[in-house]
Amino acid sequence: MRAVVTGATGFTGGHLARALARRGDHVRALVRTRDQRSAALEAAGIAIYEGDLLDPDALARLMADADIIYNIAASYRQASAGRETYYGINATAVARLIELAADTTVRRVVHCSTVGVHGDVEHPPANEDAPLRPGDEYQRSKVEGERLGWEAAERCGVELVVARPSGIYGPGDTRLLKLFRGIARRRFVTLGSGDIFYHLTYIDDLVEGFRRCGTVPAAAGRTYILAGPEVTRLHELVRLIADGAGVAPPRLRLPVWPFWAAGALCEAVCGPLGLEPPLYRRRVDFFTKSRAFDISRARAEIGFSPSVSLTDGIRRTLAWYREQGWL
Repeated sequence: MRAVVTGATGFTGGHLARALARRGDHVRALVRTRDQRSAALEAAGIAIYEGDLLDPDALARLMADADIIYNIAASYRQASAGRETYYGINATAVARLIELAADTTVRRVVHCSTVGVHGDVEHPPANEDAPLRPGDEYQRSKVEGERLGWEAAERCGVELVVARPSGIYGPGDTRLLKLFRGIARRRFVTLGSGDIFYHLTYIDDLVEGFRRCGTVPAAAGRTYILAGPEVTRLHELVRLIADGAGVAPPRLRLPVWPFWAAGALCEAVCGPLGLEPPLYRRRVDFFTKSRAFDISRARAEIGFSPSVSLTDGIRRTLAWYREQGWL
């Protein structure tokens, strides 16, 4: 396979690009600038193309003679990112990518969305047909990206597969570092009861799910939730991380509402100044929103079978954090 991976300098895209290369695929990665991350990809046998996802000329060079595109690139949550940035990368660029692919040898585009489009799951576990209830600008832009992507695919005759991963973790991840480090250092505090669901996906399982979205013929035109084999309550997840770190599970629990109000105030003050708030409401939402998902469709239609248990995945992730000196 001649595969293109966008977002390859990120955690998920980087793992996917290297995994495809190890399998023997000829992998190309789009990077904005050459740096240590792109050098590491090049050392793994991945061809590096400089350019921007919004640059049609760069995309045309990237796609020439390719078979498949894995669109992993995204603009994630940060104070400096406004609506234009979110929608430019997460929505408009998705349609443009598919439109340009129609004039090449590309036969399929696998687009990475997020289970976040379902928002707070009212009746867990949610499947792909659950209501779309995005809760912030990032999630709304991902909903729009799916909509524009489907419209472009139908208009241009390109096979599209949409993948919605749940919370991603594993060696190389830094987004969940605060959770793991807080528990390992005995500084973690639970807001609320901790009874909400939290569903993680180990990076190796997710990468295999992406590959199956790209290669299984029956996947064309379908949407798949990709998530791990186990769903836990938040307090159970915290206990598993504590056990893996060899510390006692944290017991302190505080009410949610003062922190949610403080987050709203921080956002109101820091947002207009382009500063990262010390506390977000979405960080508080981590303790209040249930996220549990049904992967039956992916199991049945593309043979997705996540094999890394939560206990083992946590152990591997903690080991990597220790190697970096972060715990």
